[in-house]
Amino acid sequence: MLRPMQKSIALSLLVLAVVGCGNDNPGSGGDDAPPIDGSTTTPDSPPIPEGYTRLIGRTWTVPTGQGGQDVYKCVRVTVPQDMYVTNIMAQAPNGTHHTVLSIMAGDDGEQDCNVSTGTIGTVMLYASGVGTSPLDFPAGVGIKIAAGTKIHLNLHLYNATDSTIVGDSAILVKAQSTPPPTLAEIVFAGKLNFSIPASNPPQEHVIQGGCMASSPYTLFAVWPHMHQIAKHQRVELIRGGNTTVLHDLPYQFAEQKYYLKSPEVQVQTGDRINVKCTYFNNTGSNVGSGDSSNEEMCFSGLYKYPASGAGIFQCSSF
Repeated sequence: MLRPMQKSIALSLLVLAVVGCGNDNPGSGGDDAPPIDGSTTTPDSPPIPEGYTRLIGRTWTVPTGQGGQDVYKCVRVTVPQDMYVTNIMAQAPNGTHHTVLSIMAGDDGEQDCNVSTGTIGTVMLYASGVGTSPLDFPAGVGIKIAAGTKIHLNLHLYNATDSTIVGDSAILVKAQSTPPPTLAEIVFAGKLNFSIPASNPPQEHVIQGGCMASSPYTLFAVWPHMHQIAKHQRVELIRGGNTTVLHDLPYQFAEQKYYLKSPEVQVQTGDRINVKCTYFNNTGSNVGSGDSSNEEMCFSGLYKYPASGAGIFQCSSF
């Protein structure tokens, strides 16, 4: 059963969804107008898991002929009441390369967008990739979204097929109206600008990035995020001359999991978080860093508490 606060959010989102569906009508001329092949089928949303509610989302269409190209669709909603998120997951049908949920000012509603002109907010709430698992916060920990906050969902869509694909991508949450004892946040640790050279025969190439902690915090989850030629990611905590390994696993593009840390990691002021990304470039040409599936990233999302208002790339180096 939805709490009153959840009902209010759901109602607000329903109104937005009904208004936004105008672009799906034949002849509307909107960015999500039915493809030329005459199909007017809209995607069926899967059942929402028990206990979750739909926080934000939108339907989309990537027409035939867009195969291998990157498409971005965004939607923004104002949260009507204070809410505290304790569990979060992405509804990400085929074609959803990644989702980024952030705080960003602007008008509510749906927009075409990208990642290079300010269509991702500087304060991130959640991110997912292909096959990302649900994230359950530790007991007594949550993320606050204050009343009046503009939450913004950036969808990176990638159609690698020769036919039109449609979908309904969304962020689903469990939330409460009373604050938990501890508030959390997420930042990206890693490297922003790099290039992976082509070699013959192909050889492994390692990119490193990270930051030094300016204040103490508790780290409770890591989320490795790379792209298609990535093979391995290692996340380290370096304190003095000692190194503690926080994550060290092969990377699967189609299975981008959140990894909960048990026990949780106590990071001290002056500790360094170092992210090592390993790639195997067999494409025959150099691969640069970027948001496209044909480019690469080297990030590990770090969920930590207490929240300090950190920017999304506060722990990423150039």
